Amino acid sequence: MKDFHRVCLTATGLGLCLATSALAPALAQDGGQEQLAAVEEFNLDPVSITATRNPVAAFDYPGMVSVVDREEIERRQPSSMDDVLGYLPGVQFTGGPRRTGEMPSIRGFSGADLVILLDGARQNFLSGHSGRLFVDPSLLREAEVLRGSSSSLYGSGATGGVIELRTIGPDDILDPGDTIGLRTGLGGQSVNREWHATTTAAARPDENVGLLASVTRRASGQIELGDGNTLTNTNDDIVSGLLKTDVTLGDHHNLEASAMFFNNDAREPINGQGPGGQDKVEKDIRNRTFRLSYSYDNPDAPLLNPQVTAYYAENSVEDLRLDDLGAGPEGERLFRRIETLGFRGENHSHFQFSESTDVTFTYGVEAHRDTQTGRANGGSRDAVPDAESDYAGAFLQGEFSFREPLGVLPGKFLVIPGLRYDYYKSSSEGAEDNEDTALSPRIGASYLPTDWSLLFASYGEAFRAPTFGELYPSGVHFQIPGFGVNNFVPNPDLKPQKTRTVEVGAGLDFEGIFEERDRFQIKGSRYWTKGQDFIDVEVIQPGPPACFPPNCNGTTQNVNVADAKLSGNEIEASYDHPRFRLAANYADIDGENEDTGEKLGVLFPRRVNLDGTLKLPEFDSFMGWRILAADDFDKVNTEAEERDGYVVHDVYAGWAPQEGPLEGLRIDVGIDNIFDKTYAQTYTDAAEPGRNFKGMVSYTLTW
Repeated sequence: MKDFHRVCLTATGLGLCLATSALAPALAQDGGQEQLAAVEEFNLDPVSITATRNPVAAFDYPGMVSVVDREEIERRQPSSMDDVLGYLPGVQFTGGPRRTGEMPSIRGFSGADLVILLDGARQNFLSGHSGRLFVDPSLLREAEVLRGSSSSLYGSGATGGVIELRTIGPDDILDPGDTIGLRTGLGGQSVNREWHATTTAAARPDENVGLLASVTRRASGQIELGDGNTLTNTNDDIVSGLLKTDVTLGDHHNLEASAMFFNNDAREPINGQGPGGQDKVEKDIRNRTFRLSYSYDNPDAPLLNPQVTAYYAENSVEDLRLDDLGAGPEGERLFRRIETLGFRGENHSHFQFSESTDVTFTYGVEAHRDTQTGRANGGSRDAVPDAESDYAGAFLQGEFSFREPLGVLPGKFLVIPGLRYDYYKSSSEGAEDNEDTALSPRIGASYLPTDWSLLFASYGEAFRAPTFGELYPSGVHFQIPGFGVNNFVPNPDLKPQKTRTVEVGAGLDFEGIFEERDRFQIKGSRYWTKGQDFIDVEVIQPGPPACFPPNCNGTTQNVNVADAKLSGNEIEASYDHPRFRLAANYADIDGENEDTGEKLGVLFPRRVNLDGTLKLPEFDSFMGWRILAADDFDKVNTEAEERDGYVVHDVYAGWAPQEGPLEGLRIDVGIDNIFDKTYAQTYTDAAEPGRNFKGMVSYTLTW
């Protein structure tokens, strides 16, 4: 499409405009250098924790990982997790604009094929139409997305990758030397008539104890779509909060405890995805996550750096039908809950074999139990069986860093091999157990021949155990009046999905190009994933002459698909200057069943994201322009799944005085989809939101 191909020209123009308007005052005023230092946080090198469980520069890692920091989260003024992560390469949120239906995907994988962590606690809730992430963005300090096979560290479910969310702590409110801090904020947006208020209090009564409490109220209604329609029957009333404390116990011993809750009293169709039906249900959506962690970090004991985390997470959705317009009678009450009790213990041992060789070993064990409870009017719920799964694994990973490898090659060589062994067992009353083991190896290597160049490659195997809903479904799937009934059939013999992924890539990293503190960085990769025993739904619905209504009854069963493949490309780039920042990313993907040729996976069109930020330290402010461009999408099995391409524009600005009587104040404003563009995500029937005016005012006071 023409608009998609013109985006590069738009990006060039954006860069020239920012450079022209910004460099002149920077060069004209000597005093500007002190003010420019205030925006230096825009030019930090992202550090990943998720990729290796040790701090590593995201650029150096032999794979693709993205880090979203607190500043970026605040600039986006997110209403849901789609706003936080949906712009990253290879990441897509399907399910439509209702937050309760949002489903994240990475490289074509979604649902149980992603590991989602909240401060290290697994969030394992799975449902066909009730969403996956029950976390308010106001509580987040940082988010990471690790793309590609990750079972060597994270076990079952890490076939597509890992989403790790980290919540705020006392040090995000308090500066060094502060004892008490208070931050309050009020914001809203027009597209769904949303308002939200957040209050956070932090204290550090002494240097060894930190305390934090935060609560957010968020309410929203009908959504104005870009196609001119209104998504009615959409109401959210959310209260979420966080309690956290960190304690230093003697030298180098650290203890942290937290409790997070999320409550959403929503009114919408029972299927919150797409445009939804005319039925209305009252949804009670809950998340309770409790966590206790211990770590020991002594610089004088490099072989002993243990980290232990125990947690309990409960995610549930209860639906009360308010009418008889859906698949059940008015007053019917449906309940689904997943409880996860987990433990992870690991140690990090650091060695220096020689002046040119450093080694870090990461090893440990992990175990968790998932318990599902399903109820319909207080009795059993056929499609949501009571079931239980136990998972246990042990892992070992090495990080070998060689400077001037073999004594003859220039630069640095980083090799990261890893291996994990997992056992799992699922059981449900009246059905056979499903149990298996898996071995998940991975090896990645990065070669940096110079300070500014990178080549990397990796190979990884991953697996995903069958879920409760795939193993043990029963009851009616759907009914065709006067024709017949289609029933679920359990399949406790399902095998785990397994994948093998090869990825190669390269990058460039230049500093001090035009200015002492500027930086250009670009990194991209090409990946190929081959799958075995993919789990797919097989619907058999006979008709005449095989049967005669009303006795044309069929079955729905989950089965293993023999072979599948996915492949794609990802690129991330940025240029950071004391006066402005330009960022861009690109992604594409394709996937198919190798036996039938049918498309497979949560695919998306070729996409480009552009973001230009102008820094105005003289006024303690910034302003920016974002562009999302997608090509036409035709990698489909049916014509109804095709999507037109689109280009969407956002603008934003912020002001945060650094001194004087208004110090601590921050004002953010923005307009999303400023041209009210009509567009839709793949595999989603509803259009995305239209033009959206948004704003946020916050104030922080510390003493």
